[in-house]
Amino acid sequence: MELNSADTDFDALLRQHLPEDRVTTAAPRYLEEPRGRWHGRDTVLTLPRSTQDVATIVRLAGQARVGVLAYGGGTGLVGGQVVPDGPRPVIVSLERMTAIRAVYPEENVLICEAGAILADVQAAADAAGRLFPLSLASEGSARIGGNLATNAGGTSVLRYGNTRDLCLGLEAVLPDGQIWHGLKRLRKDNTGYDLRNLLIGSEGTLGVITAAALKLSPRPATRGTAFFVVPSPAAALSLLALAREQLGELISGFELIKGQGLRFLAETMPQVRQPFSVAPDWSVLMEVGLVAGLDAQHALEQVFVAAAEAGLVIDGVIAQNTQQSDDFWTVREMIPEANKRVGAVISSDVSVPLSSLPEFIERGDQAVGEIGAFRINCFGHVGDGNLHYNVFPVVGAAAADHSPQRAELQRAVHDVVHALGGSVSAEHGIGRLKVGDLERYSDPAKLSAMRAIKAALDPHGIMNPGAVLKK
Repeated sequence: MELNSADTDFDALLRQHLPEDRVTTAAPRYLEEPRGRWHGRDTVLTLPRSTQDVATIVRLAGQARVGVLAYGGGTGLVGGQVVPDGPRPVIVSLERMTAIRAVYPEENVLICEAGAILADVQAAADAAGRLFPLSLASEGSARIGGNLATNAGGTSVLRYGNTRDLCLGLEAVLPDGQIWHGLKRLRKDNTGYDLRNLLIGSEGTLGVITAAALKLSPRPATRGTAFFVVPSPAAALSLLALAREQLGELISGFELIKGQGLRFLAETMPQVRQPFSVAPDWSVLMEVGLVAGLDAQHALEQVFVAAAEAGLVIDGVIAQNTQQSDDFWTVREMIPEANKRVGAVISSDVSVPLSSLPEFIERGDQAVGEIGAFRINCFGHVGDGNLHYNVFPVVGAAAADHSPQRAELQRAVHDVVHALGGSVSAEHGIGRLKVGDLERYSDPAKLSAMRAIKAALDPHGIMNPGAVLKK
């Protein structure tokens, strides 16, 4: 069914039914996304202050057949937060719904509204003596609603899981304007279909998340961070297995870093202090969080000794204080920014079974090499099988020079991922960037079920039109 644009008549209708100051015109920042691939057009922006406001907007949009675009922090990397063509949607920004509604330290639960910034949720948990472990480079601007809508990953998935694993309950507005009061703090609830997990990761195509009950954890008593130089990605996997044998599930971060990424960082941001004077071909950034009575630095030293004896590490640096640990993580967190400054031809967010990681890197490099000469920066959350595989022009060339090859390169990398039983979207979602990939690589039965769910919950197709599934 064809949608209508959010025009002046719809603007007037919203103003008639909403309190003052809830409706305006979208500023440019609401019409852009970080990679600059899509641009929205002037449209109506709503700034609700309550779940009832959101319900009113969605109900009116459904009646008028106007698309609804839920907007969080705008940090998504697959174009899910802009509608570049077709009828103009109404934007529903959750930025005013930022309340931390309640904290239950004894239950390890925090309830907040969807517009709460991730860093503020982390701070609220910390003030209660707890940890909210979701950690992203964009945590200073990303909002919880967007994190849930995309099932964000980050650097702590190895120990704590994706955002899906950190959510106990949701409050949301469904496409017909009904409010689903699912904000429960239960660990066990087998009362029918799991609407919570259906909405998480749906990227605003099945409803608007307005609040969440989040799972907290005890804060580790001691923290240890180390950079280990490894001879290969295969050695990094063996190092992870060895570390797990010694430390169990106390490893909170295990990041594989290619030397190319460190060289890009030195080139574009020389002020960032790196742990090695010469960038190694491969290294691992590892973090552990231990309970009281255990020495994190000593634990990392024991891992290093055992790994060195097994030929799994060549060199290493263990952080001696909190500042040095933070510096190590700054190196990792600034690599995406360095990539951006260099300018990638393609950027892939993929996952494969852990044991297939070395094969993926080898076959991916080979597939790219058959297309042309490029530089490759492969890095990421190797502990959970999620790599960011980015392809760059050679020195002296620009990414724009390879625009005609972009689709071929992306297809070549994704074909390797699919052949190894992996996913072409590990933690960034589908958005608009990967709609074609979802159609190409997904199981037909899965796609059929997804379309049926979409049609049942959103029969008029008003929720984030054009995202995730083809129109």
